[in-house]
Amino acid sequence: MTGEHADALVAAAPDGISFDGLLVSREAEGYVFETPADERTGLDGADLRAVATGSRHATNWYFWHAVAPQKSDRWAFLRWLEGANADDASEGPDGVADRYDALEDGIRTEWGQLAITATLGDDGRRRYHLRHVDDVDRDPVALDTYDDPLDARDIATFDDRGRYRPLKAAPSLREGWRFADLGPREVVEAVEAFYPASIPNWHREREGDLDVTHWHETVERQTGMYGVVKTWDRGEGHEHVNWVAEACCDDSQCLKRREWQYDEKTDLDVDGGDGVFPCREPCSVVISAARRWTKLEAEEPRTYEFELTPSEKEQVEEIVDAVADDRIDEIREADVYEGANRFRTRFLRAKLFDDEGNLAGTPTDPDEHAPGADADDSADHDDAAEEDDDTEAEASGD
Repeated sequence: MTGEHADALVAAAPDGISFDGLLVSREAEGYVFETPADERTGLDGADLRAVATGSRHATNWYFWHAVAPQKSDRWAFLRWLEGANADDASEGPDGVADRYDALEDGIRTEWGQLAITATLGDDGRRRYHLRHVDDVDRDPVALDTYDDPLDARDIATFDDRGRYRPLKAAPSLREGWRFADLGPREVVEAVEAFYPASIPNWHREREGDLDVTHWHETVERQTGMYGVVKTWDRGEGHEHVNWVAEACCDDSQCLKRREWQYDEKTDLDVDGGDGVFPCREPCSVVISAARRWTKLEAEEPRTYEFELTPSEKEQVEEIVDAVADDRIDEIREADVYEGANRFRTRFLRAKLFDDEGNLAGTPTDPDEHAPGADADDSADHDDAAEEDDDTEAEASGD
């Protein structure tokens, strides 16, 4: 900052300064400059500037009042990244000195799947390094380097396998990149590009101002093709919503911490997760999924009879668990003791499925070849395709 922090401090001194353990005031004998480790009195303007020039407390004050974004949520987030108190109180006997020492080594914090490292630049300026949490120990030369924070939007669009990510808070952020040297404004922009609205909602919650829209209120305002979800909000709707939250709002599926419940008076029976930033209302992905489940749950149950060995029953259960927990890729071809192993699953299909894909040769609908059945199937497929398109369109606007 080449002395500009000292000039700014001298200019502000007549009004007094009290911040992070720094006290500057004007008395009859001259200025007082005080920190937890030092006190100078009777200073004139030149003396005050000289003292401030080499002071960590002066550069710290200048950074937080002239360099860091002054919007309250962004300011609080940057303070949080380096472990500073949200208010003006010092964290210890000399919190600034302790923080500066830590910043010289780098202070790393996790935000979703982001690893954010705050470091100390020239004259108290902070610099920020951003990468995937799974890349923290990788050689920087092995990572693609970006400097424009808006590039985060492109990085967040697809996962490691090139699949579109409709839910930006899903734990599927691809690896292999880094932002090597961002300023305070740029790091906030990058974080918000990765996780839209996460910083404002986190700050509102800390301030006690998070506006939560619960399930009941959300579905009541659904119209058009999504209005069908309202039919699931009656009678045993609470149980159904538990299923929705358990399926979609677990830490393994979304890194936000669910704060919405069934309604203001009725909590859901499933955990909302441990994410650092909150989810304030059911998202479009949840509502789109619930629309489909509403239709599926409207079907009348039927009784089917299948003969399975005990091991085959357990294998079906293991397959469902592996798919639900996204563990299929972790099961190696040689792991034939795993129920969801590809070869074991193919063997089960070869043994139990007929040429038309029916389990044990039992059709889902005994009358599926009756006149009109094909038309109904076609309509169902059209609905599913329409629903997929709507889900992607809504989610891409998050």
